[in-house]
Amino acid sequence: MSERPPQRIPNRQLAALIAEAGFSNAGLARRVDQLGLEHGLDLRYDKTSVTRWLRGQQPRGTTPALIAEVFTRRLGRRLSAQDLGLDACAPVYAGLEFASSPEEAVDIVGGLWRKDSGSHSELRKIAFTPAGLVVPSRDWLIGRPDERVGHPALAAARGAVRVPVQGRTAPGTVPGHPGPSAALSAAVPALSAGPPVVPRQRTERSVGQKVTPGDVEALRSVGDLFRTLDDAYGGGHARQALIRYLEHEAEPMLRGVYGETTGRRLFGAAAELTRLAGWTSYDIAAHGLAQRYFVQALRLAQAAGDRAYGSYVLITMSRQAVYLGHGREAVQLARVAQQGIGASAPPAVQALLHAAEARGHGVLLDTRACQSSLVRAERSLEAARPGDDVPRWARLFDEAQLADEFGHCHRDLGQHRACVQHAERSLQLRAPAFARSRLFCRVVLACGRLGLGELDQACLLGAEAAQQAAEMRSARAVEYVRDFERRLEPYRDAAAVRGYRERVAALG
Repeated sequence: MSERPPQRIPNRQLAALIAEAGFSNAGLARRVDQLGLEHGLDLRYDKTSVTRWLRGQQPRGTTPALIAEVFTRRLGRRLSAQDLGLDACAPVYAGLEFASSPEEAVDIVGGLWRKDSGSHSELRKIAFTPAGLVVPSRDWLIGRPDERVGHPALAAARGAVRVPVQGRTAPGTVPGHPGPSAALSAAVPALSAGPPVVPRQRTERSVGQKVTPGDVEALRSVGDLFRTLDDAYGGGHARQALIRYLEHEAEPMLRGVYGETTGRRLFGAAAELTRLAGWTSYDIAAHGLAQRYFVQALRLAQAAGDRAYGSYVLITMSRQAVYLGHGREAVQLARVAQQGIGASAPPAVQALLHAAEARGHGVLLDTRACQSSLVRAERSLEAARPGDDVPRWARLFDEAQLADEFGHCHRDLGQHRACVQHAERSLQLRAPAFARSRLFCRVVLACGRLGLGELDQACLLGAEAAQQAAEMRSARAVEYVRDFERRLEPYRDAAAVRGYRERVAALG
């Protein structure tokens, strides 16, 4: 006699949340399908599927995580698959969670690093989700500081048992993956100014090793190297080497042995590198992945006790939102950053925050709010003094950068003469090492010239930018050039435009 299949238990947790959210079965199915499309998944759920889930059937794959995300967005609080009475799985698209503890933050970001450094190409196809900005920024703003981040020897040993390394040998010796030294040696020769001083790297770093202040400084020095590469050659140039470095060096350090002081500094260095991982991902148009790195950098900054750097991460998120056309979200993120850091921040930091808000207003074509934010940014930078205690990440916000922000805002608002004035000033002041930023500004200047009817000059500037973009690994650089070309379309029969197209075609 054959055994009866196990009887399914109705999912009362899911039923209660459906009622709370006000979903119909068909409405929930539709939202899951839509979220799947954001992540490159072709799902075909319907009201019958939801009925089966309510009767106790467990959806497969990443669907439980997607359902949980649907409810998270609707209800404004973080919900997991378990909260919905669904089987827990390791969601491929995790990373938008604002972890409840430093240990959980390491688990989440470590999982991202490992997936990103491997063959998970689908991770780089995840779509950006504006709704995914709400919970992390809110949790950062109202969250309490972490009381403890230190890993004494006993706790680290327990952590080493608790967290498996997923079938790998010790970090740094993964079969089929170059270790950190290989990653760095691949990146260093690309620096035209000669090789920088790169900290000594261990051939192996194991979970549970003691972390020293020198180790933390090594992380920061390597971050400086990768930032230089990014500025000069684009995010795609050495992004993968950066991710492997994070996987093989930073993660074992975070799971190592350290006290409170070293631990705070370690989390701070990891936050900087993770933000940079997001920035380089953003630059190659891996927007959903970049968003996840930014969220995790925000959480690591909180573990570091560095409120100011958390505000900088939020500004980075705001800039991505501007680029993708989400002006409202960009303004909100900039304002959360301002509220979170308070009025005691150095003037240069205040200038950076106000300029980011201005960019969001520019996207929304809100001239008055944009101008007001620009004025606050200008006044704040004027108030800066050489002796101010300015964080290292804010020291690059200078007159050249402020002029660049003005130029972008005036371009977006259609104020062509002011756009030209500020873009030219930025190019005069900006150092050649910031090649990508100069390219962006040159395109902004070309747009301003075009708006003034100076077609020949605009096409000349655009062609110079197109040539630079062809030499970079930056999707943003290419998109700036394409945006300029779209603006040229009404003049497509003009001799200057035909000449521009011939020059650009010769680059290919």
